[in-house]
Amino acid sequence: MSNEMIALLVGTAAGLHTSTWGMYKDAPHEGFAWPKYFRSTIVGAFAGVALQYFMQFDLSLASNIAVFFGGCYVLERALTEGWKTFIRVEDQSKYFIPMQFSVFGNVVESRATQLAVGAGYAVVVLVIGYVLAWAQQTVELPGLLVVVTIGAVGGWLSAFGGAWKDAPKEGFQTFKFFRSPGMAAAFAYVMAHFTDNWIVLAGTALGYTIATTETYKTFFFLSRPRGKFQGMPVLHPEWETRRFFFVPVYVAIWIGVIASIVLGFMGPRSGLL
Repeated sequence: MSNEMIALLVGTAAGLHTSTWGMYKDAPHEGFAWPKYFRSTIVGAFAGVALQYFMQFDLSLASNIAVFFGGCYVLERALTEGWKTFIRVEDQSKYFIPMQFSVFGNVVESRATQLAVGAGYAVVVLVIGYVLAWAQQTVELPGLLVVVTIGAVGGWLSAFGGAWKDAPKEGFQTFKFFRSPGMAAAFAYVMAHFTDNWIVLAGTALGYTIATTETYKTFFFLSRPRGKFQGMPVLHPEWETRRFFFVPVYVAIWIGVIASIVLGFMGPRSGLL
């Protein structure tokens, strides 16, 4: 199987993973629609093709597949959440926490401001990527130091972005704020055995952090509504049971991901550690 085909399949799996936990938490409140369910799946497939085009991974290696999954995951999340936050216009009254760009919990209605902030956010991410690429070429750092600093960069971005959106409604939660950087550093330690690219390391670690956090929040606290629907009525209670039919797909993807990591340690690999 060609690298391009594997990239398409891994990207599709990453997107389907996101599609499933998103549906699992949202369907009881919003109902279910196949086009919406497959939205992240399609974006994930695109992310896989695009990532392979630019990065040219050797996806015959299990270690590279493990890294690639995390990269597809974070790229899909960046594209989808960026679209929902800065571009999509939707009635926000159904949400407890606004999904569009907001300041202190109040949606910014100006389209020009929304788009300008979105563009600025994209520029900040690109600048961080450029700085990481430059630093890797000019600075010598021990592998473990790279893991706990560079590897956690994506986690810090997620922490600040999440606090900006959630804190005005939920209050600031110290554990929640530091959770993403801590988990990103932990996943960076694992991925650092497979890659020595600082940008790839930071992005992949964040991808696994999101996947793990959302799994934990979705399936271990079934009675707790998703933050954006806190206090909102369950309008489609039938989906509190129908959604269980999607769980085997979700579990199968996790098994495949874990298998790629295990096989990655057993096979040839090249990383910082």
